[in-house]
Amino acid sequence: MEFLTNLAGGIWSNVIIFLLVLTLVVFIHELGHFLVARWCGVVVKAFSIGFGPEIFGFYDRHGTRWRFAWIPLGGYVKFMDDDNAASMPSPEALERMTPEERRSSFHTKPVWQRAAVVAAGPIANFLLAIAIYAGLNMAVGIRVMPAYVEKVVPDSPAAKAGFEPGDKIVAIDADPVESFDDLQRIVAPNAGRELTFKVERNGDTIDLKVTPAMDEQRDPFGRNFKRGLIGIQRSNAPDKWQTYSVGPIDAVARGVQETWSNITQTVAGLGDMISGRQSSEQMGGPILMAEVTAKVAGLGIEPLLRWIALISANIGFLNLLPIPVLDGGHLMFYGLEAVRRKPLSDRFQQVGFQIGLAFIIALMIFVNFNDLTIFLRRMLGAS
Repeated sequence: MEFLTNLAGGIWSNVIIFLLVLTLVVFIHELGHFLVARWCGVVVKAFSIGFGPEIFGFYDRHGTRWRFAWIPLGGYVKFMDDDNAASMPSPEALERMTPEERRSSFHTKPVWQRAAVVAAGPIANFLLAIAIYAGLNMAVGIRVMPAYVEKVVPDSPAAKAGFEPGDKIVAIDADPVESFDDLQRIVAPNAGRELTFKVERNGDTIDLKVTPAMDEQRDPFGRNFKRGLIGIQRSNAPDKWQTYSVGPIDAVARGVQETWSNITQTVAGLGDMISGRQSSEQMGGPILMAEVTAKVAGLGIEPLLRWIALISANIGFLNLLPIPVLDGGHLMFYGLEAVRRKPLSDRFQQVGFQIGLAFIIALMIFVNFNDLTIFLRRMLGAS
């Protein structure tokens, strides 16, 4: 009984922390849509955090209903001529509008303005991630452990390639390596692919070719994952760490770089799951995100902020996927409209949205099934 009580308490604390983080990221995303829509002269009927019945809300002086709803896994901005929260056009609403109202409707705006409104949500997420990274870079500075080799595992790919203790890895293929984290980021997704390491040794620079081996492990949340390993251990000696401060321009540039790195890792991860290099168990839903958020929050404010930046960058990217219902699907339709010089038919758009919605629902069922399966496996193992 005590186990169940502790488990329930832990779940609720995880959920609360996760919802606070998700609400911030969703609010920034929808605020991007909202601000650009207002700039384009579009009347916004509702700004919602969450879906379903309203918990509470209020009207602003422009007549927009700001609302919080019971299902807090997302949000939307609804324009005066939208048929639903997915921003599908409503022909009936347009027909009933006066000429003045039509000028303030979303779906009568030029295609470039509609595209700008839609793209503003993901862009706002990217800007949030960049701002967080840049702020942390200026506040706490950059602290890195250069990629020094402390130990080479016998018979490992690194040993066979000729690595020696004391080597400093400065580049892999065309990618510079500033830290051991850079090394792990590049090696992990490249199992089975030959890489060229540029290594500093005794004042000389040499090239070593090594093919990372595939290693299968289980993460702290019970999910199996695969990663490339070459068989070296890093040094944790205090004198090897490097800390330096950065100015605003460098901090922002690094923020852009870190945000871009988040996106490329997400793309690589999706590609690995599609190709079968990684297990589909890696696709987690709200339960996994809540657990990770709670664990990161327990490490302190800086890790939590970096986690928020990561979530924001990934939500921005995932919303740009060309799936109807998502922002990327709208942008795909607007691109076709620009090429054809006329809107797509209402029937075509409706079918597209139905297919996109079915895909999103199926994906949500799948990731939640993953979460519940692994959660129950851990719970039964703990009991």
